[in-house]
This record gives sequence, structure tokens and C-alpha cells, in this order.
Amino acid sequence: MCLVSAGPTTYAPSTEPRGVASSVPRGHAICMVDVYEWRGKFTNAEIEALHAEAFDHQPQGSDWQTRLDKHSLGWVCVRRSGQLVGFVNVAWDGSTHAFILDTMVAGPLRRHGVGTRLVAVAVRETKAAGCEWFHVDFDDDLPRFYLDSCGFRSTKAGLMRLTDR
Repeated sequence: MCLVSAGPTTYAPSTEPRGVASSVPRGHAICMVDVYEWRGKFTNAEIEALHAEAFDHQPQGSDWQTRLDKHSLGWVCVRRSGQLVGFVNVAWDGSTHAFILDTMVAGPLRRHGVGTRLVAVAVRETKAAGCEWFHVDFDDDLPRFYLDSCGFRSTKAGLMRLTDR
């Protein structure tokens, strides 16, 4: 296992998808390191591609950097071998409430702990910024992830669609 921590950048152990270990010669080890970075650098194209994959749509050419700089407390980027493989955005009210948006993990790495670690870094940094409440809403297929794996609790909340979409 590889685990190194240095300031705001966290390196965490990764879990390879099933089958990878079987290609390693006996007596050898692989240590893939995922780099988790609060307010990490990214390009719009990287985030756009990951978002399109995660939410099943065509890239839209969004200016993520401007949007995040304007509305976010921060974000977490995770890279493996230099490639962006995960991301989560933390929007906030400028005071005590923060909100998780756009949790994304590249397809082959889903269900291997990358998303849980993304959220854990976001929780740590959001708490360090002085926020008292951390909110998330999620689709019907994600309560086990957010409630069981990430530690959120279920609450009653309201939602209103503002477009006809």
C-alpha cells in the first residue's frame, strides 16, 4: 500500500479493477498512487470530458475554471499517472453551508473507493474552512454511496425544477 500525506495534497492508496493483479509476475507488486488535491489544477477540457462520461452527455464546452472560481469554496481533483480520473465540486453560501456537486469518477475506477476518498478530502477541507453544514442531494441509485460510504445522513428536503427540460 502507498499512503503519503503532505499538506493540502493527499496521496492515497488505489484499488485496481479486478483482473489487473493477475497480470503481475509472482513476487512483484504494483503500487498505483492516486493523487487527491484540494483546489487542484485542471483544464476545462479535462473536466468537460469527465463530466460527459459521468453524466452521459456530449461535451458542451463549459468554462469550468470561471464557474468554479466564482461559485465554489473549492474542489477535489484526483489524478492517476497524471490523468484526471475523479472530481468533486464544493459550492457554498460564503458562510456555514457547503454543497457537494458533480461527483465524478472515471468508469473503470468506479466502485473502488475513489469517490469515497474524493468526498472525504472535500469533507476535511470544508470543515477546515469553517463550514458547519455539508449538504448533498443525489439520484435514487446513490444512497448507499453517500449515506453508507461517505457518512451523510438522510434528511427531508425540498426540490423545485425551474426549467421544462
